[in-house]
Amino acid sequence: MKVHVLQHVPFEDIGSMAAWLSARDARVTYTRFHEAPVLPKPDGLDLLLAMGGPMSVNDERAFPWLKAEKQFVRETIQRGVPMVGICLGAQLMASALGARVYPNPKKEIGWFDIEGLAGGGSLFQFPQRVRVFHWHGETFDLPTGATHLARSAACEHQAFQIGSQVLALQFHLETTPESLDALIDNCRGEIVENTYVQSERAMRSVPSGTFAEINGLMDRLLSYVTGCQGRKAP
Repeated sequence: MKVHVLQHVPFEDIGSMAAWLSARDARVTYTRFHEAPVLPKPDGLDLLLAMGGPMSVNDERAFPWLKAEKQFVRETIQRGVPMVGICLGAQLMASALGARVYPNPKKEIGWFDIEGLAGGGSLFQFPQRVRVFHWHGETFDLPTGATHLARSAACEHQAFQIGSQVLALQFHLETTPESLDALIDNCRGEIVENTYVQSERAMRSVPSGTFAEINGLMDRLLSYVTGCQGRKAP
């Protein structure tokens, strides 16, 4: 399996997805925009992962590579390559497909429930209610042809799906204790407690089973998107 990762900052890597990919002997390559914004050809990719970052998709003047990245994301989706976008990655997908990305009425930082919406057919089905990790201040309109998959009390558009192999998530199912610490250490200035922004202590005090639950859900989502249900045979 050939996988490419769009990484925007050093402290937002693929988290728990690394274990899923390693179990399938995936060949993982990166575009690290904080080092060199060099994009591959989408030919031959089996999966594209677009990760988060503190910048906005609308910051093309400050980050000129965003324009090329959106074009790459659009072309990759149009070619039918399986793709998962997370937080900024989801917003990039929405923007690349012509939808508006803008500040959400409330920032959402910490562990809050999402509500899975009734899907049906071949759509991915989130649990009716599950606590997941969030760190975002912006949201998106749904692109034309997308199906709305999840919402939360603070943010209506939490996930969408296009076709059978393209999913965008506003939240972070890949979060591990280590990736949570990295986010807090690098984005501490955004933590201003209110209804939908938790304290550092609250974010770090969740039981280990909470991480296991969301990481398991991410594994299921990756298997769904790629059609790869099991580990590589020995």
